[in-house]
Amino acid sequence: MKLNLVAAISALAIPALVHAQQGPPPRAPKLTKADVQNVIQIITSDKAKTQAYCDLNKLFDQIQVAKDKNDSNTAQALGKQVLSLVDKLGPEYPKVIAGLDQVDLTSSEGKEFLSILSELDKPCTN
Repeated sequence: MKLNLVAAISALAIPALVHAQQGPPPRAPKLTKADVQNVIQIITSDKAKTQAYCDLNKLFDQIQVAKDKNDSNTAQALGKQVLSLVDKLGPEYPKVIAGLDQVDLTSSEGKEFLSILSELDKPCTN
């Protein structure tokens, strides 16, 4: 999984989800390997969710290009599409992404989580 994708989802989607719930941001429970593996199973076993994940990857690439060109209007417009794609992935995905915020991604545990999540990218390269 692209590290910048994790960061971008955390920055764009999680605050929007929390805001939509109209409550203070809850402290996500400690992320486990089983949580991450469960998300992989849920998404990869559903063609619509797999496609939504691949579309999310493409969208973040487009957002990055817009940011690189200092085109904040395009980046913001594209960013508004993120939430609908994250919603299609199911409630488990944003919970895992929120849980990653509490993990040092350079630690062995963080690297293991990212390695497991990278399984989501495989169907997108076909």
